[in-house]
Amino acid sequence: MRLAYKAFNADLTCTMGKGVFQYEPGIWYEEKEANCVKNGFHCASNPLDCMNYYGSWDNHQYWIVAIDGDIDEDGTDTKISATKIKLVRRLTLPEFLSHAISYIYEHPALKMNQRVKTDATEMTDSDKFVIVRNYYPTAKASRIGQYIGLLKENPENGKEIEAAGLFYVDGISTKPHLWYAVEGREG
Repeated sequence: MRLAYKAFNADLTCTMGKGVFQYEPGIWYEEKEANCVKNGFHCASNPLDCMNYYGSWDNHQYWIVAIDGDIDEDGTDTKISATKIKLVRRLTLPEFLSHAISYIYEHPALKMNQRVKTDATEMTDSDKFVIVRNYYPTAKASRIGQYIGLLKENPENGKEIEAAGLFYVDGISTKPHLWYAVEGREG
């Protein structure tokens, strides 16, 4: 058994090859086969990859799931298909982002998810979060309530992460309209 991440519609349904499947927390579900392209229960090792399939935080739920049985990984992203799955715990946005940043930190050489930016980034009002990764990552929020995730690469090889941080824009310790780096406020 291992843990992974899975996204759902707001009512804990997902589309499967056979149509819509309704899930409930704490119950093991089982399929006969697991293939990333056509069957099994799909999930991902990197939480951000779940957003490739269920992209809007407001309209979906994101969970830690336990998977077991036959497991297939296709190498396209961190997508997994398993014959057994159980919903373990629903993630809040800060938990989800912490797990995503930890995953990138622990797997720095893997291809980055499309939601990870590589340049200094200014958020828009509609953004919930930004994650920036490079030698000197910086980001600026546009409003209170957003999250800034930063991963600082080793400038000598770029394959190691030297530091990481997650900031909640509360208007007090982290403010909108100011640039932040891993170390904190830039000015």
